Amino acid sequence: MKNMLKKIMIVCAVVFTTIAIGQENEIKIEEVRKGNRIMLYALNENFVDLEATITVEGSGFRQSARKPRAIRVPKLTKVHVINLMVNKGETPNYTTNIIVSDSISRRSLRKESTAIRIDPLNPIDLYIAENCVGCDSIVAKLERSPYKYRSTILSEDEEIKRQIAMANTRLDTVVTPLFNVKGGLVSDIETFEELMEKLNGAEKAKENK
Repeated sequence: MKNMLKKIMIVCAVVFTTIAIGQENEIKIEEVRKGNRIMLYALNENFVDLEATITVEGSGFRQSARKPRAIRVPKLTKVHVINLMVNKGETPNYTTNIIVSDSISRRSLRKESTAIRIDPLNPIDLYIAENCVGCDSIVAKLERSPYKYRSTILSEDEEIKRQIAMANTRLDTVVTPLFNVKGGLVSDIETFEELMEKLNGAEKAKENK
């Protein structure tokens, strides 16, 4: 459909400009298509601000002839960087080249950014029992955090509730949030800080294997 938005996540190669930039400090490109226009966004899923210079090469499209400028991409945000106009009757084929630096120049272009959510080191699966008294607080902090998470209200999903009850036979008396950590049900997490500590501990255990 002409007005349908189509989003495609593309992980692009990163050219490191300083030794300080590690593999985790990369910029990803998100493509959004609308009609004959392709909008490219730079995604910074890191906890540090980055500067990116992006060039596009290929065929089947037009773009601005201006020399690309370095653009500041704040931490945990995405920034619109380039528009491509698809030539009528042609299929666009392009590659993106990105130079990334954690040294932000005063001359770098500062554009409007949008906050994004990122995957945590380990998935966050929250199960909310009927008598949970701490769930509202921890959900509020998860909403303010940059992390993606999934939550299930057990009273609204009988199948999941049945599965959880098999692992915790005292489900009706549970007053704390229930989390799935590395495939195991955990019921002793009462705060967001304890959740982060538990997830980070699971990641370290995975690395030490």
